[in-house]
Amino acid sequence: MNKTHQGQSKKTALITGAAGGIGYELACIFATHDYNLVLVDRNGLKLVEIAAKFQKKFGNLVKTIVKDLSISTAPEEIFTELQLANINVDVLVNNAGFGIYGLFHKTDLATELEMLQVNLVCLTHLTKLFVKHMVKQGEGKILNVSSAAAFQPGPLMAVYFATKAYILSFSEAIANELEGTGVTVTVLCPGSTESGFHERTGMADSKLLKGKRMMDAQTVAEIGFRGLMKGQTIVIPGFMNKLLAKCVRFVPRNLVTKIVRNMQEDK
Repeated sequence: MNKTHQGQSKKTALITGAAGGIGYELACIFATHDYNLVLVDRNGLKLVEIAAKFQKKFGNLVKTIVKDLSISTAPEEIFTELQLANINVDVLVNNAGFGIYGLFHKTDLATELEMLQVNLVCLTHLTKLFVKHMVKQGEGKILNVSSAAAFQPGPLMAVYFATKAYILSFSEAIANELEGTGVTVTVLCPGSTESGFHERTGMADSKLLKGKRMMDAQTVAEIGFRGLMKGQTIVIPGFMNKLLAKCVRFVPRNLVTKIVRNMQEDK
């Protein structure tokens, strides 16, 4: 465990997928706002680097947990480790996730099952574990990172889009259930964001992205953080993303699906 011995009474934010992209930027923001941190990622070397940087710059208590969230036992192991360390989580940020690009009948099943575990099952499991204590103490915040992809089907990324739709629906539902408990749930739905995500999925040359300017991860994280602190349920960064999320409700679903397919294609 990497930590300093200051600020034991500060609030603590747990962030998954904290080694890069939106997760890293959210960690920076929480550190700036004087939160202690629990940073979870499978990239242990990067986590050590980040923890050392934050401790030197902010003096926060930082705990790093190296976990592959595609393994089903990971959420329970994270929860147990924090209980044994007597660390109370005030803010849970379910940010970890990845996508896979291609025709469903040609994509790799094992990778898609891992995606379901990370994007959907792990998020649900961690939320279940931590929300009970939040309700008991009468306060807490949960930020689930979905995507603008949540608002329509996504040919060529069928499973990824479906996982993001689940996160949106799930978050809205439990936000309603938790009204009056002191616990809020926010779902962040960014559009295409500058990160390593698109290179990993193999869709960097798609018509949706090629030559297009994307929102940077820091801006997305800042908008998400503000929405979380205000207790907003749905946060969609960017005017066009907000507009498109609303417009798809008034367009026939088969047409929306065809449009998305056209945008996703790489030629």
